[in-house]
This record gives sequence, C-alpha cells and structure tokens, in this order.
Amino acid sequence: MLVVDAANVIGSRPTGWWRDRPGAARAFVGQLRAAAGRGALPRPVVVVLEGDARAGAAETDADGVRVVHAVGSGDDALLAELARAGEGAEVTVVTADRALGDRARRAGAETVGPSWLYRRLDPSHPGGGSSAGT
Repeated sequence: MLVVDAANVIGSRPTGWWRDRPGAARAFVGQLRAAAGRGALPRPVVVVLEGDARAGAAETDADGVRVVHAVGSGDDALLAELARAGEGAEVTVVTADRALGDRARRAGAETVGPSWLYRRLDPSHPGGGSSAGT
C-alpha cells in the first residue's frame, strides 16, 4: 500500500500550486491514477487531501487510487490510513515532513520522499515506467 501526503508532495515543487489548490490536487490525483494504471506505483494507492485541495478531487476509489479527505489534520488522516491497513501490512508513506515520517515509521511504515514519487509519475524519467525499487 502506498499512502501519499498530497499537501507535502505537491508543495515540494514551486509550480504555482498555491494559486489553485483544487486544480493542483485534481492534476496530482490524475497523475497518480495514470501511474498506477501503467504499473509504476505499488497498489493500492491512498492519497490524503486537506484544506482547499479537497475541492479538487472527490472521495473516490478509482483506477487503483483512493482519495481521502482529511476532516482535520492531514497528518492524522494519513496515520489513520496506516492503522486501517493493519499491523504487519506493507505500507510506504510518501512525505518530506520529518515529524510525520517519524510517526509513520513508529507505526511500522517505510517512508520515501517526494522525489521518489515524482520519478514514478513521469514515464519519460528513467525508472518512471515501473514500480521497481519500492
């Protein structure tokens, strides 16, 4: 299972996302679904959206990607997804937030940074077409 801290990952690149948070979230979820569809991401993928970004993608489960809207803290919603996966489940969390990464590792997850994910979202990048190296 791959759990994505969308705010942290989207915010890791200066693309102008702050001008249209819902649009950035919609595009990001689309990228995740395309990558999952071509086998570039381990499945299932759970992406946690918070704040204004929630308006960009409905809470759905489609194409191997489930969108979760955080009602309060995005970190708490992400950690709730780890708990839902259950003890012993193989879970990778994508975040650059050190505190969240520490909490996720204590809960038994592996953590990777945004660059790990972006390499897989871009099919033209070496290694972008497969989930090898997860």
